[in-house]
Amino acid sequence: MIKVSNLSVVFGAGTPLEKRALNGVDLTLEAGEFVSVIGSNGAGKSTLLGAIAGDVLATEGRIEIDGRDVTRQPTARRAALVARVFQDPLAGSCGQLTIEENLAIAAARGTRRGLGLAIGKRRTMLHERVEALGLGLESRLTDKMALLSGGQRQALALVMATLAKSSVLLLDEHTAALDPGMAEFVIHLTDRFVRDFRLTTLMVTHSMRQALDTGTRTVMLHEGRIVLDVSGATRSGMGVEDLVTMFRRKRGKAIDDDELLTS
Repeated sequence: MIKVSNLSVVFGAGTPLEKRALNGVDLTLEAGEFVSVIGSNGAGKSTLLGAIAGDVLATEGRIEIDGRDVTRQPTARRAALVARVFQDPLAGSCGQLTIEENLAIAAARGTRRGLGLAIGKRRTMLHERVEALGLGLESRLTDKMALLSGGQRQALALVMATLAKSSVLLLDEHTAALDPGMAEFVIHLTDRFVRDFRLTTLMVTHSMRQALDTGTRTVMLHEGRIVLDVSGATRSGMGVEDLVTMFRRKRGKAIDDDELLTS
């Protein structure tokens, strides 16, 4: 479960460059809920994920994960609770380590177990998890991650994010850098993992189509505030144009094409 209460984030406070990235955000995700977050550039989407992960310090408000107040905890203290997949496929793994070594590090997250011991105790399980991807990577576990394509690394990043038990999965536009075919594969893989492991998931995306098709609920941010929150029958019957129309109604003004992407 994630509970964000009256969350505000101000960058450069007291300077001419002061920017309020989040402005009193209230958002609750129940255990196992999968929420997609949409919004124009600068709406506060990645800032929200960063605040939950601990990379961004909250100026005001409170963040709880499974009932624990983590508002002032640094990223490292939240590592056992929060798993993440980034937009850049290179960001979530070490290219100079092997696939097996990267997986073992992820599986041992939050423990003091050495790398060799972590691999030894988990080798069969790691092989099975990679084989289940259907990409043939189980025969390449000793290859360095740097040899893989972006799509292969992102698929493995999802495996890595789900190896150690976590309370929250954060996905920051994790298909944006992939070609359409691999992006679709990774989204299907995401859906499967979220269901199989009952993960509470927050996914930022620029694609309004993806925001409606993926997960169980869609939240829209604009200028650091939540302006739309739809789920259930209302969401399932919506198309992209419906989402744009609802956004316009909430804002009371027209939207330029470059303000809100509708792909």
